[in-house]
Amino acid sequence: MAADERIEPRDWMPDAYRSTLVRQIAQHAHSEIIGMQPEANWITRAPSLRRKAILMAKVQDEAGHGLYLYSAAETLGASRDDLLDKLHSGRQKYSSIFNYPTLTWADVGAIGWLVDGAAITNQVPLCRCSYGPYARAMVRVCKEESFHQRQGYELLLALSRGTEAQHAMAQDAVDRWWWPSLMMFGPPDAESSHSEQSMTWKIKRHSNDELRQRFVDICVPQAESLGLALPDPDLKWNEERGQHDFGAIDWSEFWSVLKGNGPCNEQRMTQRRRAHEEGAWVREAAAAHAARHSERERATGDSERAIENSERAAEDSEREEATA
Repeated sequence: MAADERIEPRDWMPDAYRSTLVRQIAQHAHSEIIGMQPEANWITRAPSLRRKAILMAKVQDEAGHGLYLYSAAETLGASRDDLLDKLHSGRQKYSSIFNYPTLTWADVGAIGWLVDGAAITNQVPLCRCSYGPYARAMVRVCKEESFHQRQGYELLLALSRGTEAQHAMAQDAVDRWWWPSLMMFGPPDAESSHSEQSMTWKIKRHSNDELRQRFVDICVPQAESLGLALPDPDLKWNEERGQHDFGAIDWSEFWSVLKGNGPCNEQRMTQRRRAHEEGAWVREAAAAHAARHSERERATGDSERAIENSERAAEDSEREEATA
């Protein structure tokens, strides 16, 4: 770590380092697959075929991100079935942002611009994470998230420049998603129980408050370009710091949602458990197909080895006869 080199799955690592990675990667993976729900809710109601295709592709990307991350966790010896069981039983968390409802079509744009924008701010430094498989997975995840952020921005721009009602819809969505997006970076550094150790191990490269400040500074000029106002009367440029000051976050809401009291906590988990149960036959069929394919390869390999042995024996016999 001192040399800023990557830790790989077969390298020795402290148990605490391994467990911290499993916890963080699992929470990240859970967030990706739970995060499919609020946007998938709008696929059938997208206002055009183009918007529908974009949204379907995005939701599909989120599923892929979950797969990358579960695979990264498996390199640490974690079982995917065990991780999902912990999610379904409430023993592992996912990002609290996905426990808010998507009330209008503009929410899809706000999620893309703000939620995915916050995710990019948080995840780009993870491309330099000290654990190799996690860092490499994040390279592709961040490239795809950048598309999602631009799609959300473009959607909000179209609404903001549309009718008066469309502009009001876009503004309402930003008003509701702004503060939860700031909470995505986690509690203040003074109250974060994992941040300092994760930075020491170079799992994280920046603290929660540093990333949150960076996100605010990015969003302010973008909001001006959109013609939308960020719902914070205390938001202003601080010439001395060279950064924006912003208002106090209601952390009581963050902790309440995290504990399961958000608007959609129960709905999200009910849907996740149902999807897992209804997909059992697909997993069983895939496992059976993989087993059959493996058996066929072994049988083919045995046959090929038998042929090779027979040919080798014939060649040896011919050489013996020639020698005689």
